[in-house]
Amino acid sequence: VQLQASGGGLVQAGGSLRLSCAASGRTSNTDAMAWFRQAPGKEREFVGALRWSLRRTYYVDSVKGRFTISRDNAKDTWYLQMNSLKPEDTAVYYCAARINWNLDYASVRHYAIWGQGTLVTVSS
Repeated sequence: VQLQASGGGLVQAGGSLRLSCAASGRTSNTDAMAWFRQAPGKEREFVGALRWSLRRTYYVDSVKGRFTISRDNAKDTWYLQMNSLKPEDTAVYYCAARINWNLDYASVRHYAIWGQGTLVTVSS
């Protein structure tokens, strides 16, 4: 499976963007889909994840109520809808996937498959 992230860009604070992560190859058995981000000079951090088998989502506190992860199974694509964007959301956003879900879902090392990243810049 390969992942292709897209949808990044420049937006003003308070605006919205939707990121997409398109998967090629078999994804029907992929249970963990996630988004991470990495700001300049910082480590990659967890943003949110979707456990597909239970249709449950998990988010870091800083984006709760603003970001939403969803999946279109027919298109093998999942999304990160980002609303009420803030300058501190500026980062390169990466999608990631793993076949099996476990309690380590917020950790970078949990995921074996990564997209290439898409840059989101939020101006104040």
